[in-house]
Amino acid sequence: METQTEHFECAIIGGGLAGLCLAIQLADRDISTVVFEKNKYPFHKVCGEYISMESWPFLESLGLPLADLSLPKIDYLGISSDRGFMLNHQLGMGGFGISRYSLDNYLFEIASRKGVRVMQGCRVTDVHGNAADGFHIRTSAGDFTSKVVCGSYGKYAPQFIQLSETNAFDTDNQNYIGVKYHIKTDFPANRIELHNFSDGYCGISIVDRDWHCLCYLTTASNLLQNGKDVKQMEDAVLFRNPFLKNYFKNSDFVNAQPLVISNVQFHKKQTDSNGIFLLGDAAGSITPLCGNGMSMGMRASKLLVAQLLPFFTGNQTYESALENYHRTWNAAFGTRIRAGYHLQKLFGKSRTTDLALKMLGKMPWLTSKLVSLTHGEVF
Repeated sequence: METQTEHFECAIIGGGLAGLCLAIQLADRDISTVVFEKNKYPFHKVCGEYISMESWPFLESLGLPLADLSLPKIDYLGISSDRGFMLNHQLGMGGFGISRYSLDNYLFEIASRKGVRVMQGCRVTDVHGNAADGFHIRTSAGDFTSKVVCGSYGKYAPQFIQLSETNAFDTDNQNYIGVKYHIKTDFPANRIELHNFSDGYCGISIVDRDWHCLCYLTTASNLLQNGKDVKQMEDAVLFRNPFLKNYFKNSDFVNAQPLVISNVQFHKKQTDSNGIFLLGDAAGSITPLCGNGMSMGMRASKLLVAQLLPFFTGNQTYESALENYHRTWNAAFGTRIRAGYHLQKLFGKSRTTDLALKMLGKMPWLTSKLVSLTHGEVF
């Protein structure tokens, strides 16, 4: 007996922030949408959990009652060097804290209520077709067809996605690892800190549940030089920063073992692949110092909806939708990403970082300017 192939107007590969936000906006406009997510909600992700206030009105417009969640508002920044210097600075726009465990689950529930078909525990194994004839999507849960396919799968591209080998920016092509803990510690609720160490930096800020997110990025070589042992690396490398050593030694860890991702590279990728729209980290895997990728991924979903709706109503060709999305994506994020790459070079190097922070401490106007480059406008 043959299983009937289900058809949707839009199929989204990956149910993270960008994918779920895209799905909710399409559902609000009666566009039939399916999301394929390999995990099952709720789940944790390696991610710093500070979101700039630029995203607050957008998330509320999707139906998330942020004002009712009593989330911590963050308006103060601290950046330390491993030599013990701390730069303190008032944030202009600021942000708020919420764990991805909670946020993604809230959005999943909203999407489901609005009629989005969310396929949990479902892996996409192949996509072929085109806009003229439609796309055929093969998954672990069966086959689907769709007029439009969007990739929101995160940092790791599936085999059926073809990406350009050229990068838009000159990067070091380093492989990085990301490590994340949730901790309980004595830390001001209105503050976010960034602590530098050799070839890496670690952020800490409060989220929901009275938890703090402690998440760091470092080179894979740092881990290899410490026998691929995360704890040994922390003791040998991270603890050289006295602030970090204090947090690690005097905090209660919610889970003893961290969440770890590897083979992370930061460079601008592309906004489509063979007719598949890309958004979130699938479109541009960015350095944390660009601001926060979460807000950028959510904003990209809004930019994409603005191009998909005219296509669905017959007022724009598919080719124009691809071109216009690429143009608006670059306009929205190009400067921010470029600034992040340059800022990255100031961090993770003991002497350079220490000198840069001391200089910025004497020029608060310059610090404000640099911080503003990492926060977008309200959307």
